Amino acid sequence: MASQLSSGDILADRRYRYAEACLAEGDYGGAADLAAQALEIAPRYAPAWLLLGRAREGLAAAGGSPDLRDAAVRAYACALDIDPDDTLGVRAHLARLGVADGRPILTPAYVRALFDGYAPRFERHLVDGLTYVGPELVRNALPPEPRLFARVLDLGCGTGLMGAAIRDRAGHLTGVDLAPGMLALARAKSREGRPLYDRLAEGELTAFLAGEAAASADLCMAADVLIYVADLAPVVAEMGRVLRPGGLAAFTVQSHDGPGVALGADGRYAHADAHTEAAARDAGFALLTLEPAAVRTEAGRPVPGRVVVLRRTAA
Repeated sequence: MASQLSSGDILADRRYRYAEACLAEGDYGGAADLAAQALEIAPRYAPAWLLLGRAREGLAAAGGSPDLRDAAVRAYACALDIDPDDTLGVRAHLARLGVADGRPILTPAYVRALFDGYAPRFERHLVDGLTYVGPELVRNALPPEPRLFARVLDLGCGTGLMGAAIRDRAGHLTGVDLAPGMLALARAKSREGRPLYDRLAEGELTAFLAGEAAASADLCMAADVLIYVADLAPVVAEMGRVLRPGGLAAFTVQSHDGPGVALGADGRYAHADAHTEAAARDAGFALLTLEPAAVRTEAGRPVPGRVVVLRRTAA
């Protein structure tokens, strides 16, 4: 039976790996031919359909027949038919081609699979390779008082980078993440002889918050997490419900100069300031901080972003 890691056939897998190499080198024709060969052997191997779609899309962009774009859409549709939960992130490719079915572009299944595979090299790649500073930005943006937040929620905690940055200001620290692989690494971390997190939970952010008691937290944090959320309003509203009056929400977003929300070529959402401000206002927050911040770099260049701090009003 095919999985993301293997088609179940050695010959098909070999052709798929060759096709991946061709795609990485910009040889779209070779990639398309080899992906098609793999699919002749293993027609239910979703990654090969995705790769075929990417190769055809590359050929179309390079000046090939206009029909290649439609052929790419058909290949992507085959991948989705096999993998309806979209663990491969096919909908992001379709959205780039202007094809949408009304469902979320980045599904929880895709984000979970992405970070489960990424977990073993996550910190090294993010911190060393992308000069990631999200946790420091969030911590430094917090006001000095209160010195200690009694109950803190680290949303999208990953391997625990944000938790480590805030542990000395957290009485009780809860981390939540979609990816079991990330949580396993966070669970293994300790600080001064005690586990880094007092509690860890597996789940999607909005659903997790919906299960928390109202007015039960003092600080909600999300460092480089909301780039995988299209509409900030639902998750910010749940933060507002869970926080006590006067409680803080602190997070980073990727930003852009256009209106609304944009899905970039990097597969992440960028939010206009007006979108962030509206989500905060509608959820009953006062805006304390909305400042430019480069959370990480891509291809050696800072990625435009914002660090945001909100205070829950009494109303």
